[in-house]
Amino acid sequence: MRKVFTTGQVAKICKVAPRTVSKWFDSGRLRGYRIPGSQDRRIPRENLIRFLKEHGMPLGELEEEGWHKILIIGADKMFIDKVKNLLPEDDDYKYEVANSGFEAGIQAESFHPDTIIIDLAMGRSEGLQIVQNLRRNPAYGETLIVGLALEDEASPDALKNFGFNEIFKKPFDVALLGKRIASLVDEKRADL
Repeated sequence: MRKVFTTGQVAKICKVAPRTVSKWFDSGRLRGYRIPGSQDRRIPRENLIRFLKEHGMPLGELEEEGWHKILIIGADKMFIDKVKNLLPEDDDYKYEVANSGFEAGIQAESFHPDTIIIDLAMGRSEGLQIVQNLRRNPAYGETLIVGLALEDEASPDALKNFGFNEIFKKPFDVALLGKRIASLVDEKRADL
């Protein structure tokens, strides 16, 4: 993911002439900086995204880069709504929902989620099969996979042996899950 853009790169993203981007920069509407000893301008990624949003312009390729995509598998509507309230789409979270292992495979392949939440209430063996299939694919090596364990689960931590990164045993405060995901997203963005 690119952190800083030239005026030419911004022009391509905005589908305008480089001179137009220079005017936006020089007028102070598009914030950035000049390279010392040169007239070259640089626009930090977050400033470009803010500018595009303020002016109702499409984010294009930047949009998908900025999202943290969450795939929720087998969870009930009330849980999904709580997670969406804690991590709103306005804060660059995107969601997809799957109700079966088959749907989960299709969604994971097309949506490329950063976080996958699997509610084992859908069926423990089906949930474990999903996580094992995902972990066999190198594309999901860095994906955070969270398991929601049933109340009667004897040792929820044993589920980590199947490939889960985190386990939350029901009943739990959904706000804790939201904070955990948000902190991981912040860590990931800080590394970029």
